[in-house]
Amino acid sequence: MDFRLNDEQRLFRDTLRSFVDKEIVPVARDWEQSGRYPTEIVTGMRDLGLFGLAVPEEYGGLGADMVSFALAFEEISRGWMGVAGILGSHSVSCFMLARHGTEEQKQQYLPALATGERRTGIALTEPGAGTDLQGIRTTARRDGDDYVVNGTKMWITNARYADPLPVLVKTDPSASPAHRGMSILLVHADSPGFEVTADIGKLGYKGTESCEVVLTDVRVPASQLLGGVEGRGMQQALSALETGRINIAARSVGVAQRAYDESLSYARERTAFGQPIGDFQAIQLRLAEIAVRLQAARLMTYWAASRMDEGVRMDTESGMAKLFASDQAMACAADAMRIHGGYGYSTEFEVERLYRDAPLMSIGEGTNDVLRTVVAKSLLAGRATIS
Repeated sequence: MDFRLNDEQRLFRDTLRSFVDKEIVPVARDWEQSGRYPTEIVTGMRDLGLFGLAVPEEYGGLGADMVSFALAFEEISRGWMGVAGILGSHSVSCFMLARHGTEEQKQQYLPALATGERRTGIALTEPGAGTDLQGIRTTARRDGDDYVVNGTKMWITNARYADPLPVLVKTDPSASPAHRGMSILLVHADSPGFEVTADIGKLGYKGTESCEVVLTDVRVPASQLLGGVEGRGMQQALSALETGRINIAARSVGVAQRAYDESLSYARERTAFGQPIGDFQAIQLRLAEIAVRLQAARLMTYWAASRMDEGVRMDTESGMAKLFASDQAMACAADAMRIHGGYGYSTEFEVERLYRDAPLMSIGEGTNDVLRTVVAKSLLAGRATIS
């Protein structure tokens, strides 16, 4: 059992680490506070080929293994978790298109998505349907060679840049169970009736937009039905979310790593009662706890990623990694704030941003409580074993 990265993965990580330290870390705090969109960072990610992480090599992408995929999100989130979201939704959508799209759809979109010439996201959630995706109300009625789409989507990352935007709809609202009547349509941003109406204010996860999208009598050609067959949208979305949970777990590791880095540096430099605060046992205990949580989350994330590379069903493993790593990110951010004391509450230090960013990971790609039930049901059904 080898827990080490191979040479190619280490080189990839080192390249990413250098990019993050030079291009993201120096500007993240100021740009986040001013609300500035990270255009230059996005350009840098394009130059590194990161928009092609989940695109197979035959379509011009990196075709990265899942451990390398996780490394990308870990390193970028160490610099600025919100920026990783730009890449995250794009990658989930690319994975879904590569796995489930028709050959014509792959040829049409994947090469440009791999270079970042096109960007995308995924529109699943609605004002009244988040975790319960079967409760969506957006409909797509067949009319000749088109579908006519009506509905509203919420919390859509990359909404102002996504083209096409995969949208989960009900092509048969009367189907029972509901998922049998759900499909995904690839909607072009310039379609009449397609409107990004508002950016949603957030506690953290800044740097990328999260938007409301309204579709009013949007006509979408039937050729834009993902995979060309109705009724498979729920399965297509859920399979893609397995990669989404890996990227959320890896983002959590990145946040925890930054919490550790900031805490260790502060404990060495800050003095109280004539000595570095790192000499006090209370601080040492918190530092040790952060380090243990961080490394455990990292190993579980890499384990889940490597299982996906083996080609096995891994909704259990990805769920376990996501919920554990995100819980640890929140705990590490809170301990980092305690180590910093009053300065941890100041916007002049990185810790307060980590504290605001961390909670999203326990919500995104399935809330942790829901994932706990997913894991438990998988164990009870015998689809996964712990040994």
